[in-house]
Amino acid sequence: MSTAYKAFDEEFKCRGFQYAVGETYTHDGPVEMCISGFHCCENPLDVLNYYDVTDSRFGVVIPAGEQIKHGSDSKVACSKITVSAEIMLPEFIRHAVDYMQNICSTEMSAIEDYSQLAASGSYSQLAASGSHSQLAASGSYSQLAASGDSSQLAASGSFSKLAASGDSSQLAASGSYSQLAASGPYSQLAASGYSSQLAASGSYSQLAASGPYSQLAASGYSSQLAASGSYSQLAASGPYSQLAASGSYSKLAASGSYSQLAASGSYSKLAASGSYSQLAASEDSSKLAASGYSSQLAASGSCSKLAASGSYSQLAASGYSSQLAASGSFSQLAASGKRSIIAAAGICSKIRGADGTAIAAPYKDSSGQYRFATGVIGEKGLRTDTWYHVDDAGNFVEE
Repeated sequence: MSTAYKAFDEEFKCRGFQYAVGETYTHDGPVEMCISGFHCCENPLDVLNYYDVTDSRFGVVIPAGEQIKHGSDSKVACSKITVSAEIMLPEFIRHAVDYMQNICSTEMSAIEDYSQLAASGSYSQLAASGSHSQLAASGSYSQLAASGDSSQLAASGSFSKLAASGDSSQLAASGSYSQLAASGPYSQLAASGYSSQLAASGSYSQLAASGPYSQLAASGYSSQLAASGSYSQLAASGPYSQLAASGSYSKLAASGSYSQLAASGSYSKLAASGSYSQLAASEDSSKLAASGYSSQLAASGSCSKLAASGSYSQLAASGYSSQLAASGSFSQLAASGKRSIIAAAGICSKIRGADGTAIAAPYKDSSGQYRFATGVIGEKGLRTDTWYHVDDAGNFVEE
């Protein structure tokens, strides 16, 4: 039985159907591509045609029963499927490299170190297992795979696929809809075309995509991700990662500690679960959320939303009608735009607001009962641009 690959959402579901590792499922009824039955891909990278690399879970599956092949890629529709294992992003990339090396070896391959491979025609396939190899394909629909250290891969044609498992590899694709994957540390990936997907599981990787609708994911430490196009998605799970997106509607998520996220485009969304993270958004209606301790969130656009659940967090919004919420203790919340809303659920928090800002903060009275103090900056003696905390009598007291 052949092995294939399938992606799932965060709950290990696909189109609402719940899967589990080790289970076998049977479809009753006709099998139709993209309509009915179970679906998977023989090429791991083809999975990324249908699922986001930034927020998907991946599995190794075994298709069986009635099977139908897709015309344009390795997608398979089948009547029976077994989920044999779940694999993380590093394993997924390694599987992609292995698969591509196997299929590329029939066309053009080099197993010696320092080899060079070049193909200018469309639909070319290149594979190099030796270190320091160089691969270049200018035609559309090319596939390149290098497992050796310090390899270089470049494809200028549309719909190209590049995978490198070796350390310090470099991958560049200027064509639209390209896919790049590198599992080794110190890799560099760059895609200027539309709808590109980049994934790096190694430490210190760098990923950059200038085209709209790009997706970038890095699970290694100290990775750097940058996307200047609209609708980009960036995700980094390793500590010390840096993410920057200047296009509109971008999404950034970092689960590692000390991450830095910045988005200058409108309607951006930023989320960091690690402590000491830094998030900044300059356009209107941005959303920022940090669950780790001592995180820093800043939004200069109007109608922005900032939320921090960890203690000692700092939140600042300069645009009008912004909303700030912190559930951790000892947090600091500041809004310089008028008619903003500040709510602190953690004790010993500090609040500062502009004229017309509604504020709320908890306190513990003399009997030990927790209560909320509320007010509006500019009313009842509450001054603008002044830090306040709440005493045990429920009064806002200047710092």
